Amino acid sequence: MDEYEKLLLQNRGWAKDRLDLDPNYFNRLADIQTPHFLWIGCSDSRVPANEITDTQPGEIFVHRNVANLVVNTDLNMLSVLKYAVEVLKVKHVIVSGHYGCGGVRAAITNNHFGLLNKWLRHIKDVYRFHAKELDTIQDIEKRVDRLVELNIIEQVHNLAKTSIIQKAWESRNGPALHGSVYSLKNGIMNHLITLDAKSDIDPLYRFDFSGGLED
Repeated sequence: MDEYEKLLLQNRGWAKDRLDLDPNYFNRLADIQTPHFLWIGCSDSRVPANEITDTQPGEIFVHRNVANLVVNTDLNMLSVLKYAVEVLKVKHVIVSGHYGCGGVRAAITNNHFGLLNKWLRHIKDVYRFHAKELDTIQDIEKRVDRLVELNIIEQVHNLAKTSIIQKAWESRNGPALHGSVYSLKNGIMNHLITLDAKSDIDPLYRFDFSGGLED
């Protein structure tokens, strides 16, 4: 049996276990999803959103990419954000990174990673914004972890700069934006930042919706 066949077998076992515990489990999931949270997390296989928050399928809408970035030209992320905010009407958007992130670690080197260079450039920009602080941290592991935190905070602010979030803040006073960092060593999520609809945005990034909220 190869690894893929084993995975399918495990899936059947998992489905049977769910039905044994609750015969209506999949019927409920198939009807509708009404999550209160959008999770923008890292693609790292050790940080599954449902597992570390002890939530069930249907409770968190999830988007993951390398180093949990919110990039204003990323149509994948923006499509997920728009659907979550305007259709599902989530109450919270969480950017969650993790200490020891490989993407962040790669971004502080001068190594050539091919196509990945274009993605890591966004993390390098965060480093540049905070170079004065980061360059004083001699321990490389501590420097990476501090950049992880600063990157999360920057991505939360990037969310607030989108017209999707600003329109929702204007029309329904939500969602709240949160940044948190997860520790692989103890399994704990630590809160870093929250921005709500009353939060200040640099005037340069604030949209004028006086002509209406349509795109």
